[in-house]
Amino acid sequence: MALKLKGVPYEYLEEDLMNKSPLLLELNPVHKKVPILVHNGKPILESNLILEYIDQTWTNNPILPQDPYDKGMARFLAKFVDEQVAPAGFRSLVKAEKGIEVAIEEARELIMFLEKEVTGKDFFGGKTIGFLDMVVGSMIPFCGVRAWEFMGIDMIPEEKFPALNRWIKKLNRG
Repeated sequence: MALKLKGVPYEYLEEDLMNKSPLLLELNPVHKKVPILVHNGKPILESNLILEYIDQTWTNNPILPQDPYDKGMARFLAKFVDEQVAPAGFRSLVKAEKGIEVAIEEARELIMFLEKEVTGKDFFGGKTIGFLDMVVGSMIPFCGVRAWEFMGIDMIPEEKFPALNRWIKKLNRG
């Protein structure tokens, strides 16, 4: 999404994560996972770091906010999503030690922070897709494919999360 926004041509390679290719293992021997951006023959690893690299390398159509405070908050919220929201969401998809209902409620409490952050905005950064939209859109399973629907659970019901539901629709059209 970031490369497309910047107008940078790229080649996308699909990776079978159950049967990792020699190329993946060569480019990311430490974590052995995707995504990986290869630029000028060098691998850049980790989603958020890749986004920041793209933003610094191709300066048109900024991804990160230009205001230092807003940039810091976007990074903070990205870390919050990465370290708290996404793991809570994934725990709710599997048998949680406290029970699935408790895990779902814990995930929803964290998701509510995102609801408040996007309320009154088209996207997390305002009028255009930016860094936090890309982070949330790629890290939270409810964006694109609602994994919980398979279990008959509406993790982000529209009546509880109206702003996030609007955001998801806009992002999918984006």
